[in-house]
Amino acid sequence: MSDTAQPSQDRLTPGLYLVATPIGNLGDITLRAVDILSRCDGVACEDTRVTGKLLKHLGISKPMWRYDDHSEHRDRGRLVDSMRSRAVALVSDAGTPMISDPGYRLVNDCRAEGIPVTSLPGACAAVVGLTLSGLPNDRFLFAGFLPSKEKARRETLEELANTDATLVFYETGPRLLKSLAALKELMPEREIAVARELTKLHEECRRGLADGLMAYYDANPPKGEIVLLVGPPETHAPSDADADTMLREAMATMKASQAAAQVSKATGLDRKTLYARAMEMKSE
Repeated sequence: MSDTAQPSQDRLTPGLYLVATPIGNLGDITLRAVDILSRCDGVACEDTRVTGKLLKHLGISKPMWRYDDHSEHRDRGRLVDSMRSRAVALVSDAGTPMISDPGYRLVNDCRAEGIPVTSLPGACAAVVGLTLSGLPNDRFLFAGFLPSKEKARRETLEELANTDATLVFYETGPRLLKSLAALKELMPEREIAVARELTKLHEECRRGLADGLMAYYDANPPKGEIVLLVGPPETHAPSDADADTMLREAMATMKASQAAAQVSKATGLDRKTLYARAMEMKSE
C-alpha cells in the first residue's frame, strides 16, 4: 500500500465529520472514509445495528450514538457540546449524510457554535441513479421522497411538472406503483426511469413511460429502495403563428435574412423556410 493510502495515526481535530457510506456494495467505501472512521472518537448514526455491521466489516471498533429524525433537541445539544473536545463522524445508513435525512440540523447547530464541520464525498443513490438512467443530467432537481398521501403526492408532482430539469425522487418498493399511477395521470408522455438495487448484484434500471412501467412492476413487485427519475418536459416547436410573431418582431429592427437566422437559432426551425415566410410577410 502506498504512503498516501495508509490511515494516519494522528489524532483528528475535534469537530463534526460527515462521512458517506456505501449504498450497497461495501467496496464503495473510500480510503478517506476508512481513515476518518478509524481515528474519530465516536460515530453518530441512524441505526447502530446497520453502522455496526459496516464498522465490523472494516475492522473498526468505535462508540456509536444514535442520531435520527426522532432525536430530541437536547440530545443534539449534548452531541454538539461533545465535539468541542472530540471528533465525531456522522453517517447515514447508506449514502451521503444530509441527502434526505435530518443531519442538516446538526450541521446548523455546529456552525452556530463555531464547531468545525468537514464533509467527505462518496456514494449517493440519487447521483448513481441519475448517471445510470441516461436521462438528461445537465440540469436535475432532487426532491427527496414523494409524500405517501395521494393528495400531497399529486400536489408535489403538479408543482414540479413544468420544471425544465430531470426530477429525481427516492421511493420505496411498496409505494412505487402509486407514484407511477400519479405520473401516468399528470405526465403520461414523460420518459421515466426506475433504478433499484443500486451497486448490488441484481442492480436494475428500467426506462419507459409510466403506463408500461406500471404494467411491468404490477407483474414483478419491486423490493428495496428505489430512485425514481422523470425526464424533463419536451420542448415543442412553436406554431406557425408563433413563428410569424417572432419574425415580425425581429424584422422591425433587422433585415429579413437576419431575422430568419435569429428565429431559426431560437426555435430550431429551418432558416430557409423562415426566410421565405419573412419575404412573404414583407410583400403583404
